[in-house]
Amino acid sequence: MKTFSLFLLFFLTITSHAQQTVSGFVVDEKNKPVTGANVFIEGTYDGALTDDKGQFSFTTTATGNQILVISFITYETLKVAIDAGDCKEKRFIIKEGTNTLDAVVITAGNFSAGEKSRVSVLKPLDIVTTAGSAGNIIAALQTLPGTQNVAEDGRLFVRGGEADETQTFVDGIRVAQPYGATTVNVPTRGRFSPFLFSGISFSTGGYSAEYGEALSSVLLLNTQDEPDQNKTEISLMTVGLGVGNTQKWKKSSLSINTAYIDLSPYQVAVPQNLDWNRAFQSLSGEAVYRYNFVNGIFKIYGAFEASRFDLNQEDINQPEKVRVDLKNNNFYFNSSYKGNFGSNWQLFTGLSYGYGQNKIGINSDAVNNVEHASHLKFKLTKKLSDKVKLNFGSDYFITQFDEDFNTTFSSGYQSQIAAVYSEFDFFFSKNLAAKVGVRASNNDFIQENSISPRASLAYKFSKSSQLAFAYGNFEQAPRQQYLKYSDDFITEKAAHYILNYQYTKNNKTFRAEAYFKGYSDLVRYDTNVAQFNSNFSNDGEGFAQGIDLFWRDNSSVKNLEYWISYSFIDTKRTYQNFPTAATPSFVAAHSASLVTKYWISDWKSQVGFTHQFSSGRPYNNPNETVFMNSKTRAFNNLSFNWAYLLTQQKILYFSVSNVFATQNVFGYNYANTPNANGVFERSAIIPTADRFFFVGFFWTISDNKNDNQLNNL
Repeated sequence: MKTFSLFLLFFLTITSHAQQTVSGFVVDEKNKPVTGANVFIEGTYDGALTDDKGQFSFTTTATGNQILVISFITYETLKVAIDAGDCKEKRFIIKEGTNTLDAVVITAGNFSAGEKSRVSVLKPLDIVTTAGSAGNIIAALQTLPGTQNVAEDGRLFVRGGEADETQTFVDGIRVAQPYGATTVNVPTRGRFSPFLFSGISFSTGGYSAEYGEALSSVLLLNTQDEPDQNKTEISLMTVGLGVGNTQKWKKSSLSINTAYIDLSPYQVAVPQNLDWNRAFQSLSGEAVYRYNFVNGIFKIYGAFEASRFDLNQEDINQPEKVRVDLKNNNFYFNSSYKGNFGSNWQLFTGLSYGYGQNKIGINSDAVNNVEHASHLKFKLTKKLSDKVKLNFGSDYFITQFDEDFNTTFSSGYQSQIAAVYSEFDFFFSKNLAAKVGVRASNNDFIQENSISPRASLAYKFSKSSQLAFAYGNFEQAPRQQYLKYSDDFITEKAAHYILNYQYTKNNKTFRAEAYFKGYSDLVRYDTNVAQFNSNFSNDGEGFAQGIDLFWRDNSSVKNLEYWISYSFIDTKRTYQNFPTAATPSFVAAHSASLVTKYWISDWKSQVGFTHQFSSGRPYNNPNETVFMNSKTRAFNNLSFNWAYLLTQQKILYFSVSNVFATQNVFGYNYANTPNANGVFERSAIIPTADRFFFVGFFWTISDNKNDNQLNNL
């Protein structure tokens, strides 16, 4: 018994000496106590939570030098070396995290929409429920500030830039032919339906070094990573029909849709301002296949379209109408992989291929062209710390274009552009962030190397508001219609300066943005149009400066969502065959949009109105001595839509654009020579029709019997 007592005394003595008390208190950078922080010794279960005074205390069997870990949500995890036997009442400071939901986000020049976007001025639903958009992503974006509504063209014009100064990317991979084929003064639309896309980022300038070959803007379309369920969607429309299906398995999924469009019934019902021999017809389809690995996702996206139309167009310089017969075939494919590996590394790689073929009959002449365009991309992202992230990668663009005129004259080119870039994201604090990068590229066709620095900064001075600034140099190879005749060019260039203020609170958003763009090395030529015997140069220059305002309110009136946008732009260019600096004909100094959407519960309906306004656009009147001195009258267009839920999964939809049949004029075509009185006669460029009507029935068949196509209308 005496022996046992001595052994017990010895054991208790050893145990008591092995246990150490670790204590202290945790505060933030403002010396305020942090309550509920988790404090423990790394590699053990010894620890405690801080109380309302930030204090903690616990015992441990660990001895000597140890690592004390302090963690708390929205704060950076602190790891500090301590002596377990000599850590009593010590003070520890932890810093606010830089990646929390309310942390600063760089917004200068960028509009985002999608469920993964922390700062969205639009929702995915908005892209397609905007009255007047008719399911066209481009038309919906034209209600945002910074864009120009060039209704006779239909493409995206941004802050004084031509439409081809905007590049489109699907899942980060470039789309070389993002618009349907058309002819002069007949508007086109984007090739991609909103059916398969979950997020959209539209940059009006100052974008990342990751993206090149775009002077003014980039449009990023992101396909869905994971569909929610199996479903089939059927669309019966006055202009055609469509069907889509999604199948979801354990690790993979497949979504497809196809549509046939024929405008013949619409053109019979609605008087046309054009003489159609054959209405526009198209057969198109899209598909996305996804496979989820343990650490990444693989996607394959494909889209095709075959379209045609035939019309007779008036030409003031010819006694007879000009017949234009166009057939277009287009195919786009991309595949991509995004995944994590190693310690905080992320890999993205992908490739795309685009094929575009046009067969154009112009009276008795025949023009045939084919474009093959590929893009290979590789990107690595490394999180170096909680405050620094590195992105770097490379691009390789290959383009081959060939054109024949009456089989007697051929033109074309083949170019390869290789580019590398590197970019750092710095999170100095929860309220201050910066992005700094550089892009370098080589164009083998015009034999030029270029370097483009980019930088942006954002500061959040309250929970609701922040200020951001962006700067960058941007370059782009001259357009196709120049390169097919000559390789004696250098890249066209633009420098962007953007200052942005954004306020977001209680489902209300206000944005104000001022910008300046300086253009240099723009292409010029000495003929009426660019042609094989033109003398080309890169002597052009110009500028664009202005203010964009945006206000959105989703909460002041129950069931009502609306936004208002306004843009002012001052721009002039010396380019193409301009004899002097002037504002291009596609630019209106003042543009404004009002978009409203209202849900009427008793009617089970969503109704919407969109009104778009633009001040007069300049045009050149050869009867005047000053170049581009005249202006059209102001543009006004009021559109309306109505979606009625027959049942939860069956929708009847109606829309009409230009409700009041406003007689808009986009410009004038003038005769090449004066008449007997010395006056150059003219004809007005007007819409193809005064109104556009659309009626559709949309039926969704899904597992949960609740899904419908309201977000696709």
